[in-house]
Amino acid sequence: MSRRHQYHQPNAPDSPSVTSDSDIELDYGELGSKDDNDEDEDNASSSWDQNTPGTRIPLRNLRATRTREFGIQPDDDAYRDSEPAGVLCHSSGGRDLDGTLQDSAPLLATSNGSTSSRKSPAENLRRSSLRIAKFFSSTPGDHPSSSLEAQDSSLPGPSRNITIGQDPPPRFPPNAVSNAKYTAWSFLPRTLYNEFSFFFNMYFLLVALSQLIPPLRIGYVSTYVLPLVFVLSITLGKEAVDDITRRRRDAEANKGSYTILRLRDPTSTAKRKDKRKDRIGKENPTRSGRGNRSSSYPNRLDVIEEEEEILDHNWKESKPAIEVDELSIRSRDIKVGDIVKLGKDQRVPADLVILKSSAADSGPNVLPFSPRQESLPLSSNGHSSESPLVSPVPTTEASLESGNLPGRIEAGGTGEAFLRTDQLDGETDWKLRLASPLTQSLEPWEFSRLRIVAGRPSKKVNEFVGTIEWMPRLDPQNIGGAQQDRSSQKAMTAPLTIDNTAWANTVLASNVTVLAVVVYTGAQTRQAMSTTPPRSKTGLLDCEINDLTKILCALTLTLSIILVALEGFENREEMKWYVAITRFLILFSTIIPISLRVNLDMGKSVYAWFIERDQGIPGTAVRTSTIPEELGRIEYLLSDKTGTLTRNEMELKKIHVGTVSYANEAMDEVSSYVREGFVTGPADDVLQPSALVTPSLSLRNPSAGNQTTRTRREIGSRVRDLVLALALCHNVTPTAEEEDGQSFTTYQASSPDEIAIVRWTEQVGLRLVHRDRKSITLQSVETSRVVVRARILEIFPFTSEGKRMGTILQFLQGEASATPSLDDAGEIWFYQKGADTVMTSIVAANDWLDEETANMAREGFRTLVVGRRKLSAQQYRDFSAMYKEASLSLQNRDARSARVVKEHLESSLELLGVTGVEDKLQKDVKPSLELLRNAGIKIWMLTGDKVETARCVAVSAKLVSRTQYIHTITKLTPETPAASALDALSLLRSKPDSTALLIDGDSLSYFLSHHRWEFVSVAVLLPAVIACRCSPTQKADVAYLIRQFTKKRVACIGDGGNDVSMIQAADVGVGIVGKEGRQASLAADFSITSFHHLTKLLVWHGRNSYKRSAKLAQFIIHRGLIISVCQTIYSIAARYEPNALYRDWLLVGYATVYTMAPVFSLVLDKDVDEGLASLYPELYKELTHGQSLSYRTFFVWVAISIYQGSIIQGLSQLLVDSVDSPQMVSVSFTVLVINELIMVACEVVTWHRFMVASLLGTIAIYIGSIPFLGGYFDLAYVWSLAFAWRVAAISAISLIPPYSVKILRRTLKPPSYRKVQGI
Repeated sequence: MSRRHQYHQPNAPDSPSVTSDSDIELDYGELGSKDDNDEDEDNASSSWDQNTPGTRIPLRNLRATRTREFGIQPDDDAYRDSEPAGVLCHSSGGRDLDGTLQDSAPLLATSNGSTSSRKSPAENLRRSSLRIAKFFSSTPGDHPSSSLEAQDSSLPGPSRNITIGQDPPPRFPPNAVSNAKYTAWSFLPRTLYNEFSFFFNMYFLLVALSQLIPPLRIGYVSTYVLPLVFVLSITLGKEAVDDITRRRRDAEANKGSYTILRLRDPTSTAKRKDKRKDRIGKENPTRSGRGNRSSSYPNRLDVIEEEEEILDHNWKESKPAIEVDELSIRSRDIKVGDIVKLGKDQRVPADLVILKSSAADSGPNVLPFSPRQESLPLSSNGHSSESPLVSPVPTTEASLESGNLPGRIEAGGTGEAFLRTDQLDGETDWKLRLASPLTQSLEPWEFSRLRIVAGRPSKKVNEFVGTIEWMPRLDPQNIGGAQQDRSSQKAMTAPLTIDNTAWANTVLASNVTVLAVVVYTGAQTRQAMSTTPPRSKTGLLDCEINDLTKILCALTLTLSIILVALEGFENREEMKWYVAITRFLILFSTIIPISLRVNLDMGKSVYAWFIERDQGIPGTAVRTSTIPEELGRIEYLLSDKTGTLTRNEMELKKIHVGTVSYANEAMDEVSSYVREGFVTGPADDVLQPSALVTPSLSLRNPSAGNQTTRTRREIGSRVRDLVLALALCHNVTPTAEEEDGQSFTTYQASSPDEIAIVRWTEQVGLRLVHRDRKSITLQSVETSRVVVRARILEIFPFTSEGKRMGTILQFLQGEASATPSLDDAGEIWFYQKGADTVMTSIVAANDWLDEETANMAREGFRTLVVGRRKLSAQQYRDFSAMYKEASLSLQNRDARSARVVKEHLESSLELLGVTGVEDKLQKDVKPSLELLRNAGIKIWMLTGDKVETARCVAVSAKLVSRTQYIHTITKLTPETPAASALDALSLLRSKPDSTALLIDGDSLSYFLSHHRWEFVSVAVLLPAVIACRCSPTQKADVAYLIRQFTKKRVACIGDGGNDVSMIQAADVGVGIVGKEGRQASLAADFSITSFHHLTKLLVWHGRNSYKRSAKLAQFIIHRGLIISVCQTIYSIAARYEPNALYRDWLLVGYATVYTMAPVFSLVLDKDVDEGLASLYPELYKELTHGQSLSYRTFFVWVAISIYQGSIIQGLSQLLVDSVDSPQMVSVSFTVLVINELIMVACEVVTWHRFMVASLLGTIAIYIGSIPFLGGYFDLAYVWSLAFAWRVAAISAISLIPPYSVKILRRTLKPPSYRKVQGI
């Protein structure tokens, strides 16, 4: 079924990006010249009557449509499917009124189309939007270009046209979070491909398939097929369980409940149903059919007539009863065009454009409105008879900025909302977001007349371009009439920027109710597009074992060829030489034991079980159970900052006023100074008005009396001035909230630093009680009296380039109870605070600032230098005039404004003091980072936060030691000369061990683009790297680059949605379940609840997992290799015949019930206890060199296997004096089993009860099964003394020499774990 209001043409193209090619808007510019566009609009109304007779318009250029006044979809799906594309009617502004959402609409609405050089008598058609249904087109698929399409072609990509309240087309993705690796269709192909990409799996597949060929068959086919099927079932089952677990967690996240507003018109639904029933009842069913073309037209014209009647009826109704319903739906069910209602601390479910923001206690009215609530009726000239609702001139961006909005829109102002975006971009500062002035004052039911044009989906979280259009009501009496003032019908359009958006995975921080429309969902959100798709991860141990099996396969092939060659290629009569070689390959296939994968996969499950049930790291979850050994091989750790290393909770810990500093308990003295300076009346007489305090008054406040020394009064005056400056110079807004019947005040600001400072001023006695864009009021905490009132004349917000913020205030004088006139003259002061790097040159000369800021920086505090300057009225007027002139500049506006501020204000400021704000660290971050460094792990901190913030956290968390120099590289751009950029790396190259690197996002991007390998070759040598202002994509690129360059294991840890890409790009991804969500946790391989749990996860569980798997893998290779050596000795003795020594059950039982349990019990072994592993993290450092499983250790085990296999089979044949007899097989096989069990016992370092039970149980099982092995053994011989002494002698000769060499080597060169144990 075609989309609503649109008929399908068989020959029409099906491209989703050109959804309306077959019914394109009429381009009236084709009918008139360019000069016609400039004609007077007053003549336009009469041009239709004068020129219509001479007009010849191709019907394929026209289409009809129905007027959609409110943009509300009918509820009757059957009607939607059957109604025609539209009727001839009047609409506004070239808008596509079919209610669909298109991805090819222009970003900016245009009033004039493209023009042609040919004039047309139908110039008046430019003023209307006449269309004809596309079924009248005589040439389907032939659609000439319109101005709209021409404009689209110039766009960088397709955009989308969103009519609020409409169902989106199905091509928009669902709003669902998905961290799953597979789908139902891709699971088997992808997992089987991954499995058979391992050489030994492919090897055993070929061996199993070879048993289908009769000449190559050796024993039962099931002997080779069933183990392979079992191995694949175990592996695929683990992958399926892991992916199902991810899907279940995704389903939990997608079940989050959200409130949406559903707009509907109940009257139109009922009327359309009745009309349809009446029309269907009158129709003749024989008139339908494709062959009767002439009879089909009346049906369609009847439908058009029906729509005209319905529309005419709707127009003549006084007011349609639009209803606004609140519905609670799941997050995954949210669609593009839905209006979402959000409250404080609620996570944004999709990418939104904010329409309205209001105080939470007086949220927007969403009840069905009465007719009186609608806009006032328009008079004949298009204006409201009382107050104008729409402007006769289209609203421009300039008019919006200047506040020149019509009627209610101007009165409404703009709504504000603060967002926490640390889970999206890693920045700790809250972001101020605004509703468009065009929509802020609209009621929810009026949103049905809004249309949004948004750019194509993008992963740029700091960019957005779009427009919003508000369509006015039309007078039903003058549809298409000449008397109506057409200018009143023009839509009002406003631009949309990043300031009007709320991206998915951010959190609404302010206590407001926000109404916002969904523009992007699911995979098209900024957060999802910044996330790399999950990949199947393979451990380094698996890759190393895969390489070893290739060596074993080469040995097997070589041995097979040698055995055939010894007899001669031409001397074989029973079979061809190549058949003999293949049979030998199959016989020696046990060299590459298929049970290796089974044991390793089962071992990984055991490790995951240990991790999840460790009470020392509660809440830890293993989401990828195939790579626990990777935790023991980490050499690079990439960590997020906010929420991972820090709590994002700021606290002012220290102030310095030039001669003395205050911290901890000394803050009580600060409180006493504040009480003395701001208690302006008797505390017990609440009726007596208090006098307002100004900076000058606080200098000479008589309440301090003469009881203190002059030095104390001076210090007290400095402290009070600093506290007053901190209480006034900020962008914090107090809001009143109520919880459990208790009222309290919370603070909202873009920066948590400012909130921390304002909270501190309240603790010491000066409370912020009111602040808006024009005034600020402070209150004494002790007396609850207003003590400071000031007008805000100018605000200079903080920027990354300026690194400072300031404000100009005019203090009001007199009594607080009075309402001073704003014209009263008052003191004017300029306050400024900022980073010490920029404030040093702004404040007056002093001898203590540099030293004190350096001391605070060493303590890890975020320092702010505070200064002030008094301005005369004339000075302020001069500045204001120059600043206003600069702000109106069209070129270099920011630079000119900054220059004016610098020349008039930022010089010789009075230095008031320095503050030190601490960003609270997560629990035990400092000792955890120190332990990881001692374990040989290089730590990188990648954050989206500011450079100064990252530097302070790196110092306070001890990521950078006191002895290390921090080399800073910032502000490199593509225009930077290559020589200059490479010089910045020269210092790092000269002192890599004692230098840490601090680099910003722009410089990092420059190096990754232009000097990729030069940068990474130096950076990987450094003990610590701090990268600031990093995007999620940059974090992932850094992780991938380190992996690619070093071939080392990289772990990434984070807690936010902006860390998901980095986590998925790492060899091991660790997610922290944070306060703000579980996105990182769900996408990670391992989930923990706190950063300090990472040390135990790596140093204890990671080390054990790797060492156990390495020992288990080598022992299983030894077990398979020794039986292959026995087969080789037997084949040589049997004159090179490719016959099996151990057949059928003996071959299967040896690798399963007779040896598997004791060998697998090695997964419980440990060389040191947990305390020693944490006390000596250097033990972990040894593992990064891969010494537990290397070519050296591999060939040692090969040598042991060759020795023991030769002794066991050779002596068995010699002592029994038989090559192929049941007696020899019984002796050889029994010694083989006993040898493996004793070898396991020799390898155990710490005994576990399961190890003892497995050994004793396996011996009992073997002895108990001997009576059932009569088909392979000589049972009478087995119970004889001759059998016993032969078994004992051969076992001693095969075991004692290797164990003696091991004891000697351990004595001469003890391993590290024996050194720390003191053994």
